[in-house]
Amino acid sequence: MKFYIGSGMKNSRLVQYYAGILKKNGWQQTYDWTVHVNQEVSARDICGYAEAEKQGIADSDAVILLLPAGRGSHVELGMALAWNKKIYLCTSNREDFSIENTVAFYELPQVVRLTGTADENLKRIMEG
Repeated sequence: MKFYIGSGMKNSRLVQYYAGILKKNGWQQTYDWTVHVNQEVSARDICGYAEAEKQGIADSDAVILLLPAGRGSHVELGMALAWNKKIYLCTSNREDFSIENTVAFYELPQVVRLTGTADENLKRIMEG
């Protein structure tokens, strides 16, 4: 199974954890944006990263979004929805899905919302 993980940069270590576990279980990561965290970047670099992230989503079977996520992650969610990808929204905080905090697109039927520890969420993702 090919996967892409989106989240805010502050969650880069958690993204790496999820990716490591999935890869150990035979999954293939289509793009790892975390390699660029804490690097000095130009506008041109950012444009290149955006193209690589877009291709990573296009090449994936599943898109995993770790909450809390930023604006860019929600653009990635939109691409995944448009391309009919399997989508997992993962959080350890039930409040992320409360009516006050939710995003309407989280409620679509092709979006699987997972609340638990990273290991609990990963187990459910791998079960399909």
